[in-house]
Parts: sequence; structure tokens; C-alpha cells
Amino acid sequence: MTSLTQRINAANKAGRKAIIPFLTAGFPTKNDFFTHLEELDANGADIIEIGVPFSDPAADGPVVEAASLKALEQGVTLQWIIDELTKRKGQYQAELVLMGYINPFYQYGFEKFAQDAANAGVSGLIVPDLPLDEDDDFKTILKQHGITLISLIGLNTPKERMQAYAEKAEGYVYVVSYMGTTGAAVAFPPELKKTLSEAREAFNIPLALGFGIKEPKQLEPFGDAIDAVVFGSALIKDIEKKGSAIPFMERWK
Repeated sequence: MTSLTQRINAANKAGRKAIIPFLTAGFPTKNDFFTHLEELDANGADIIEIGVPFSDPAADGPVVEAASLKALEQGVTLQWIIDELTKRKGQYQAELVLMGYINPFYQYGFEKFAQDAANAGVSGLIVPDLPLDEDDDFKTILKQHGITLISLIGLNTPKERMQAYAEKAEGYVYVVSYMGTTGAAVAFPPELKKTLSEAREAFNIPLALGFGIKEPKQLEPFGDAIDAVVFGSALIKDIEKKGSAIPFMERWK
């Protein structure tokens, strides 16, 4: 059982969903990012997903894309992220997961990245544009360094495909709540319940629901169908407005 699974299970045993905030590295500034990371860590985050800025973020909506471009303009790179996390290793209670597109990891070098990320205290990785059929080599390298590659599934993932993912999925499963980019949904589609039901049958690790999450009441229709909640766009917008991550985290306590 990975540390990510253990962390979510512990939250569930305490009678709550695990909280997984997402924040783009270097947003809104390089210094402020780490202030907000500390705020997230001190105010209930079980796992923190750190976005690796990329110039063509295919799965990200306008809020996360703008944050990513702003970070790139400030010179935020994967190397910078790794270096800064390495300096702060051991400071965070939450598990750390990097989320980004395959190109920066490929350019960095899979073996070097896995070794450096592990040394920086990273527990997991999410790569939205890395298909199941092409992830074996990278997944093997990551696992050798104790890093878990997180699987993503969506409303268009059939049972058979879920079962294929389930054969090697670890940590938790990121369930995308709707067809589209991050932060765009007004309401969850009715077929989401069916997807969650099928995912629960296929996987024996926790399910984390993400995309379009703004407040706890959105989760009420799903009950125990999900084990963790991921939010990013709404958090970023709140930070832009209030200058702190704490007010947004308060609503999840």
C-alpha cells in the first residue's frame, strides 16, 4: 500500500473525505507559491498536487492555464520546482504529487527526474497526456524510486478500460467529473454516478473526484462513492481574490 493510499484511508477512517488541493508551481509569484503551499499544508490538505507549468496544457481550463503561463513568464521550470522542494524536504505534512504533461518530464530525463523527485520528497505523479498503453517504462522507473503514477479515468472510460487500469493502478484513481477542461463545469453530468459506480467495482484503491469542485455541498449526491476531493481552479481564483489559501481551505473543515 502506497503512502498516498494510506493518507486517504486515514482521512476516511476519521469520517471525512481526503482533501487534495491543486496549485500551479510558482503561482502567483515564486515566493508567494511557497507561502500558499504552507497554508494548504497547515489547513487540512492530505495530499497537495503541484502543477508543473506548461505552454500547452491541454486538460486545463482558463484559470489554471493563465496561472501556468504566469508562472512560465517568471521562469518557473521543472528543475526549479525540484530544486526548491529539495530545499524544503521534510517541511510538509501532506504528501506531494506533481501534475504535469509528459514533455517536461521527457526533456528532464525519466530516470533523472524520478531520482531527483524522490529526493525532493515527491510521492506521486499525474500525467494527463500519458496513455495507459504507453506508460509502462516511465511507471517502472518511477516505482523503482518510490513514486506512484496516478491513473486518470473519465465519463468516457468503459468498464474494460477501467479494468485494464486497475491491473496496475496504485495510490488513488483521479476521476474526472465531466468531459472538458478544468474549472469549466456548471453542474456535474448525470452519468457521473454510473462512472463512479463502475470505478468502485473495478478498483481496490481510493477514488478522488476532480474538475469543477468548488464547495463541499457538491459532493453530497455521491456519499461514499468517492474517497477524496481534488480542487484547483476555484482555489486559484480565491487566492487571486483574497491573497491567501486559508479562506478556501476553511470551508472544507
